This record gives sequence, C-alpha cells and structure tokens, in this order.
Amino acid sequence: MSVHRFIALSALLALFLALPAPSAAQTKAPNFSLKTADGKTIELAKLKGKIVVVNFWATWCGPCRREIPGFMEVYDKYKSKGLEIVGISLDREGWSVVKPYVERTKITYPVVVGDGNLAEAYGGIEAIPTTFIVDKKGNITKHHVGYLHKTDFEKLISGLL
Repeated sequence: MSVHRFIALSALLALFLALPAPSAAQTKAPNFSLKTADGKTIELAKLKGKIVVVNFWATWCGPCRREIPGFMEVYDKYKSKGLEIVGISLDREGWSVVKPYVERTKITYPVVVGDGNLAEAYGGIEAIPTTFIVDKKGNITKHHVGYLHKTDFEKLISGLL
C-alpha cells in the first residue's frame, strides 16, 4: 500500500470515528388512561404533540416530596410552551392518601394513581422518584431515577420544547 493511500484511508477512518454515533432506537412510551382525583381522564396518547414528563412517586417518599415544588415551578413556566407533567403515585393506599396530599401541597399538574402493572410497563420501577421524558411523538427520550433538582429538571426538558 502506498503512503498516500495509507494516509487517505487513515484520514477517512479518523473522520468516520469522529462522527456521532447514530441514536439508539427510541422506545415508545407505554400508554395509560387514568383518572385524577376530580375524575378527569389523563391519557398519554392524547398528549401527543407535547413534551410529557411522567413522574412515578409516592406520598411517603422524601425525595419525591422534595422535588414536587421544583416540578411545579418548571410546569408553571413551560406549560404554555407545550410541557405537561403527569405525576403517577404508586401509593398502595391509593386516593385515600394521595388526594389529601395533593390538596395540601396544591400540586398544579395532573396527578393520577398507578399500579404495579403500569410500573412494569415502564420497565419496572425499582426506585422512586423515577422520571421519564416523552417527546412530542410519544417516545421516551430521557429517563432519570432519583431526586431531580429544579435546575437539572429544567435542563432536561428545555431543549425539547
């Protein structure tokens, strides 16, 4: 192989390696249809066209309770730009504990009560809070386990709006 050919092939290989890898296939977010405490149905499929944050949480979870005020601030700031947040409580006691908590804390985004089947549909929720970011086409683009500070949460969604 000539030196010129070797240099040309090396340059092509370096260029190829410098290109970003193709993105992995996106996962379609599992649909759900659940009611809020006041009877309004929240169906993920009907939220297409919006950036949807699906947040699994529980009233007894300290990190969940700590991140809710920041979620409300970000929701209030970006709701008009197409952001929707759906808080899915995994409290086993259901609405008997969730409804008083939502009323007391004045959560501004929709809250529903989920179950183990829904958690399993999302890959098995092993720790809460667990947050999924669903793009305007209904694909899960980001997934975060654990507490999300308001600043980090805003960074996760701002580029998608």
